[in-house]
Amino acid sequence: MIFGFNTDIRHEDTVYHVQSEAREGEQLLQTQVFVRGRCIGKHAVPYGPGAGKGFPDNDHDMEKRLRELHREVLDAIRDGKLDSVFDNRDAPETLAAVKELDLEWVNASSVHASGALTMRIRVTDGGATVEGARLTLRFVRPDAAPYYAQVLTDAKGNAEMNVQVDEKALSDSSVLVQASFAGRTATRKFQLRAAI
Repeated sequence: MIFGFNTDIRHEDTVYHVQSEAREGEQLLQTQVFVRGRCIGKHAVPYGPGAGKGFPDNDHDMEKRLRELHREVLDAIRDGKLDSVFDNRDAPETLAAVKELDLEWVNASSVHASGALTMRIRVTDGGATVEGARLTLRFVRPDAAPYYAQVLTDAKGNAEMNVQVDEKALSDSSVLVQASFAGRTATRKFQLRAAI
């Protein structure tokens, strides 16, 4: 089982978050690119016995190929040619990858109060809310070990997470949230900022 790779990379005035993972449900190795928490494009290749000759079918080959995909997208960003690596949305493997979970920080303008930040996250699947999705939160702040938490979404696809953080550390903190449901995952990185 491969968890994946995550890299933040700046090109000109934009910070891109590049996430690569094995999507077991669709048997795809997929790299997604996010800007400010929104996916702007994907690149995926099939794997496994049914993928055909030349496609990875064991853990070692899958990890190697996923690392290559990740590096290819990073290089495209550095060269200013990101659009050239995104998949054609009409390809069957890409259409399968498009059917994914989505995470939205519903109260993104929430205010830090009493040493805590409350995040309300909604999980959807093709626009429909998802009950029972498992959210895993990884909160990274300066000068402290990462903090982890897990919650399940309610009947409306919502979950609430409280993050304890000093307001002065907000601008240097980030939250990575991964949703898991029915063998599929989606991950979003949210950068925190202090109130202006």
